Amino acid sequence: MRHLNQQVKRNAKRFPPAFRFQLSPQEFKILRSQNVISSEGHGGTRYRPYAFTEHGAIMAATVLNSERAIEMSVFVVLAFVRMRRAIAANRQVLAKLAEVERRLETHDADIQGLMDAIRELINPPDPPRRRIGFEGPSGSPGSRSKAPKDRTPHFPNNG
Repeated sequence: MRHLNQQVKRNAKRFPPAFRFQLSPQEFKILRSQNVISSEGHGGTRYRPYAFTEHGAIMAATVLNSERAIEMSVFVVLAFVRMRRAIAANRQVLAKLAEVERRLETHDADIQGLMDAIRELINPPDPPRRRIGFEGPSGSPGSRSKAPKDRTPHFPNNG
Protein backbone atom coordinates (compact mmCIF):
# COMPACT_ATOMS: atom_id res chain seq x y z
CA MET A 1 0.00 0.00 0.00
CA ARG A 2 2.79 2.38 0.90
CA HIS A 3 4.60 1.71 -2.37
CA LEU A 4 1.45 2.40 -4.38
CA ASN A 5 0.84 5.66 -2.53
CA GLN A 6 4.46 6.69 -3.26
CA GLN A 7 4.09 5.91 -6.95
CA VAL A 8 0.86 7.89 -7.18
CA LYS A 9 2.55 10.91 -5.57
CA ARG A 10 5.66 10.60 -7.78
CA ASN A 11 3.56 10.26 -10.96
CA ALA A 12 0.91 12.83 -10.14
CA LYS A 13 0.54 13.81 -13.83
CA ARG A 14 -0.64 10.28 -14.61
CA PHE A 15 -3.28 10.41 -11.88
CA PRO A 16 -5.50 13.46 -12.27
CA PRO A 17 -8.34 13.78 -9.73
CA ALA A 18 -10.74 12.15 -12.22
CA PHE A 19 -8.66 8.94 -11.99
CA ARG A 20 -8.28 8.68 -8.21
CA PHE A 21 -9.47 9.80 -4.82
CA GLN A 22 -8.34 9.13 -1.28
CA LEU A 23 -10.60 7.20 1.06
CA SER A 24 -12.34 9.20 3.75
CA PRO A 25 -11.38 8.49 7.38
CA GLN A 26 -14.66 6.59 7.87
CA GLU A 27 -14.09 4.47 4.71
CA PHE A 28 -10.52 3.78 5.82
CA LYS A 29 -11.76 2.70 9.27
CA ILE A 30 -14.21 0.26 7.64
CA LEU A 31 -11.48 -1.03 5.31
CA ARG A 32 -9.11 -1.48 8.26
CA SER A 33 -11.70 -3.51 10.20
CA GLN A 34 -12.63 -5.67 7.19
CA ASN A 35 -9.03 -6.48 6.26
CA VAL A 36 -7.76 -6.90 9.83
CA ILE A 37 -5.12 -4.21 9.34
CA SER A 38 -3.32 -3.45 12.57
CA SER A 39 -4.10 -0.21 14.33
CA GLU A 40 -2.15 3.00 13.77
CA GLY A 41 -0.08 2.64 16.93
CA HIS A 42 1.16 -0.88 16.11
CA GLY A 43 2.92 -0.42 12.78
CA GLY A 44 -0.17 -0.65 10.58
CA THR A 45 -1.08 1.59 7.66
CA ARG A 46 -0.95 5.23 8.72
CA TYR A 47 -2.03 6.86 5.48
CA ARG A 48 -5.37 6.57 3.81
CA PRO A 49 -5.05 4.61 0.57
CA TYR A 50 -6.18 5.78 -2.84
CA ALA A 51 -9.13 4.36 -4.67
CA PHE A 52 -9.01 4.37 -8.46
CA THR A 53 -11.49 4.69 -11.27
CA GLU A 54 -11.24 2.35 -14.25
CA HIS A 55 -8.67 4.61 -15.93
CA GLY A 56 -6.78 5.17 -12.70
CA ALA A 57 -6.52 1.43 -12.08
CA ILE A 58 -5.02 0.90 -15.52
CA MET A 59 -2.64 3.81 -14.96
CA ALA A 60 -1.64 2.42 -11.53
CA ALA A 61 -0.83 -0.89 -13.16
CA THR A 62 1.55 0.87 -15.55
CA VAL A 63 3.58 2.64 -12.83
CA LEU A 64 4.15 -0.47 -10.73
CA ASN A 65 6.85 -2.64 -12.25
CA SER A 66 6.95 -5.92 -10.34
CA GLU A 67 5.93 -9.32 -11.71
CA ARG A 68 2.84 -9.27 -9.53
CA ALA A 69 1.95 -5.74 -10.71
CA ILE A 70 2.12 -6.88 -14.33
CA GLU A 71 -0.18 -9.83 -13.56
CA MET A 72 -2.56 -7.50 -11.80
CA SER A 73 -2.54 -4.97 -14.65
CA VAL A 74 -3.60 -7.70 -17.09
CA PHE A 75 -6.22 -8.87 -14.58
CA VAL A 76 -7.57 -5.34 -14.14
CA VAL A 77 -7.86 -4.75 -17.87
CA LEU A 78 -9.66 -8.08 -18.38
CA ALA A 79 -11.96 -7.36 -15.43
CA PHE A 80 -12.97 -4.01 -16.89
CA VAL A 81 -13.56 -5.59 -20.32
CA ARG A 82 -15.85 -8.20 -18.71
CA MET A 83 -17.60 -5.53 -16.68
CA ARG A 84 -18.29 -3.45 -19.79
CA ARG A 85 -19.69 -6.48 -21.59
CA ALA A 86 -21.96 -7.22 -18.64
CA ILE A 87 -23.16 -3.63 -18.53
CA ALA A 88 -23.81 -3.68 -22.28
CA ALA A 89 -25.74 -6.95 -21.93
CA ASN A 90 -27.79 -5.45 -19.09
CA ARG A 91 -28.58 -2.40 -21.21
CA GLN A 92 -29.79 -4.67 -24.02
CA VAL A 93 -31.96 -6.63 -21.60
CA LEU A 94 -33.38 -3.40 -20.15
CA ALA A 95 -34.11 -2.08 -23.65
CA LYS A 96 -35.93 -5.30 -24.57
CA LEU A 97 -37.94 -5.18 -21.34
CA ALA A 98 -38.96 -1.61 -22.08
CA GLU A 99 -40.04 -2.66 -25.58
CA VAL A 100 -42.12 -5.53 -24.19
CA GLU A 101 -43.77 -3.16 -21.70
CA ARG A 102 -44.64 -0.74 -24.51
CA ARG A 103 -46.16 -3.58 -26.53
CA LEU A 104 -48.14 -4.81 -23.56
CA GLU A 105 -49.54 -1.34 -22.94
CA THR A 106 -50.81 -1.11 -26.53
CA HIS A 107 -52.14 -4.65 -26.48
CA ASP A 108 -54.11 -4.31 -23.26
CA ALA A 109 -57.20 -3.00 -25.05
CA ASP A 110 -56.94 -5.70 -27.73
CA ILE A 111 -56.56 -8.42 -25.11
CA GLN A 112 -59.55 -7.07 -23.18
CA GLY A 113 -61.63 -7.18 -26.39
CA LEU A 114 -60.59 -10.80 -26.96
CA MET A 115 -61.45 -11.73 -23.38
CA ASP A 116 -64.91 -10.17 -23.76
CA ALA A 117 -65.50 -12.10 -27.00
CA ILE A 118 -64.41 -15.36 -25.35
CA ARG A 119 -66.77 -14.73 -22.42
CA GLU A 120 -69.64 -14.19 -24.86
CA LEU A 121 -68.82 -17.45 -26.62
CA ILE A 122 -68.64 -19.34 -23.34
CA ASN A 123 -71.89 -17.86 -21.98
CA PRO A 124 -74.04 -16.97 -25.00
CA PRO A 125 -77.16 -14.93 -24.28
CA ASP A 126 -80.41 -16.89 -23.98
CA PRO A 127 -82.10 -17.27 -27.37
CA PRO A 128 -85.40 -15.36 -27.76
CA ARG A 129 -88.31 -17.59 -26.73
CA ARG A 130 -91.23 -18.12 -29.02
CA ARG A 131 -94.63 -17.72 -27.55
CA ILE A 132 -96.73 -20.82 -27.39
CA GLY A 133 -99.94 -20.65 -29.34
CA PHE A 134 -101.23 -19.31 -32.61
CA GLU A 135 -100.35 -15.89 -33.88
CA GLY A 136 -102.23 -14.58 -36.82
CA PRO A 137 -100.68 -12.36 -39.40
CA SER A 138 -100.32 -8.80 -38.21
CA GLY A 139 -103.11 -6.49 -39.31
CA SER A 140 -105.65 -9.34 -39.76
CA PRO A 141 -109.00 -9.17 -37.93
CA GLY A 142 -107.96 -11.80 -35.38
CA SER A 143 -104.51 -10.45 -34.70
CA ARG A 144 -103.38 -9.53 -31.22
CA SER A 145 -102.79 -5.92 -32.11
CA LYS A 146 -106.34 -5.12 -31.07
CA ALA A 147 -107.59 -5.27 -27.55
CA PRO A 148 -108.31 -8.83 -26.46
CA LYS A 149 -111.87 -9.95 -26.83
CA ASP A 150 -113.90 -11.15 -23.94
CA ARG A 151 -113.54 -14.92 -24.13
CA THR A 152 -115.93 -15.91 -21.42
CA PRO A 153 -118.72 -18.16 -22.72
CA HIS A 154 -122.15 -16.58 -23.00
CA PHE A 155 -125.23 -18.80 -22.60
CA PRO A 156 -128.78 -17.81 -23.58
CA ASN A 157 -131.02 -17.13 -20.66
CA ASN A 158 -133.81 -19.74 -20.45
CA GLY A 159 -135.76 -18.73 -17.81
